[in-house]
Amino acid sequence: MFKSLLFALAFAATCAHAATSVVDDAGRRVTLAGPAQRIISMSPHVTELLFAAGGGARIVGAMNFSDYPEAAKKIPLIGDNAQIDIERVVALKPDLLVAWQSGNTARQLEQLAKLGVPIFYSEPKKLDQVADSLLRFGQLLGTEATAQAAAAAFRAKIAALSARYGARPPVRVFYQIWDKPLYTLSGQHIVSDAIRVCGGVNIFAGLHVVAPSVSTEAVLEANPEAIFGGEQHDPADAGLNIWKPYRSLLAVQRGNLFSLGGELLTRAGPRMTLGVADLCDKLELARQRRK
Repeated sequence: MFKSLLFALAFAATCAHAATSVVDDAGRRVTLAGPAQRIISMSPHVTELLFAAGGGARIVGAMNFSDYPEAAKKIPLIGDNAQIDIERVVALKPDLLVAWQSGNTARQLEQLAKLGVPIFYSEPKKLDQVADSLLRFGQLLGTEATAQAAAAAFRAKIAALSARYGARPPVRVFYQIWDKPLYTLSGQHIVSDAIRVCGGVNIFAGLHVVAPSVSTEAVLEANPEAIFGGEQHDPADAGLNIWKPYRSLLAVQRGNLFSLGGELLTRAGPRMTLGVADLCDKLELARQRRK
């Protein structure tokens, strides 16, 4: 009896510290000997995902603009999109690095790979992959219950928006992320999936680059019914105003030049539900303005 008890306790202890293995968004298997305790987040969207999955207190370093939730502002910064302080990364003794392939440069990723610390690549391209990310981070953190609740809540909110707007008459959309030069997002970016959920059609979804440069002429030829862009923070930034002189453009004729809170829609994290809801509301407004 005593030996059986010892065996059971030993088995339980072994399970508690069993290796965890998940596949990241680059298709690579990431294996940890135990739950991650010291994590460095290489992107603001990763920081938000880790907090939502129950691991905010374990983030020991983060990239610039990791400003949500409020507690994230207290995390030491290890660099920005241009440069990483590798010495500081090493000093923080991370046991997991979470990188963003589109946001971190090839040089930065190469530097991180040389450290010998497990790297998880995070790159959700569809809304459902945000929920999948939460679940996988829950596994790596050992916080499955928190992560499962967050993933279920996210999926329920997106499903409700899709049920309400997904089958509505389609609205052809141009999503502008920059005006000098003119940049948009293709179907490979998660924003395009958000447009789909709201019953919209991304006019440049078929382009092969995630954030392609397009010409003014290409937009005019496509003649979108609605144009979206980020909020205008600098008066010198023309933003969506560049389209107002083109009175033949359908989006201009109907007053469908819409600003959105950029980070709510472009950060692939739990708050995307708020950004998608705003996008859906504005697309519905565009439908109401049809003659």
